[in-house]
Amino acid sequence: MILFPAIDLKNGQCVRLEQGDMARATVFNLDPAAQAKSFAAQGFAYLHVVDLDGAFAGKPMNAQAVEAMLKVVSMPVQLGGGIRDLKTIEAWLSKGISRVIIGTAAVRDPALVKDAAKQFPGRVAVGLDARDGHVAVEGWAESSQVTALEIAQRFEDAGVAAIIFTDIARDGLLKGINWDATIALADAISIPVIASGGLASIEDVKTLLSPRAAKLEGAIAGRALYDGRLDPAQALALIGAAKAA
Repeated sequence: MILFPAIDLKNGQCVRLEQGDMARATVFNLDPAAQAKSFAAQGFAYLHVVDLDGAFAGKPMNAQAVEAMLKVVSMPVQLGGGIRDLKTIEAWLSKGISRVIIGTAAVRDPALVKDAAKQFPGRVAVGLDARDGHVAVEGWAESSQVTALEIAQRFEDAGVAAIIFTDIARDGLLKGINWDATIALADAISIPVIASGGLASIEDVKTLLSPRAAKLEGAIAGRALYDGRLDPAQALALIGAAKAA
């Protein structure tokens, strides 16, 4: 079970959005590399990074910040945002990104995901961000007509490493993860699922470690860490104890 601290990048800064709205961004750190180092020092084992500008632009926009982070931490980093072709995937993996997250292209170009997963086994994840059950694309600016389950099922035998499922309605609002929808998705597919959007407190971590969430690979924590509502030491100690049990 992995707790992924999140770094969302906008204009080279570390921010958190509310419900994916770029106009509702709070800057938490002007130096993403320093934030990455801080998460490493706290004992986190895997970093989750999103290039928000890239998600809207359809191409990497915060490459400098990402590369700066890769230089200062040794833990694996998964990256999403603006990754929509094989060339971009290859470039990021060659620079040291452990796992790329494909979002919009997973809806618009499923063949890309399948090709990439075949070429880079274990290094391609799919990001499914849902609003009212339907997957949103283009940095959450547009809603599609397909459900998260329908998209996930397309990749059942493709070798995708993980599905990152976000409930947009809860993201950045500290309302707690939508466990029912996330666990229902995990139970319906064989691909590991990572919960995202709204992790609020140690109670969410306890739910993550409960038997009903056993199929989940982990969860992403953002604003709760920055606001101090989630104590990293307490959360990681709980996860460590669960693994040792």
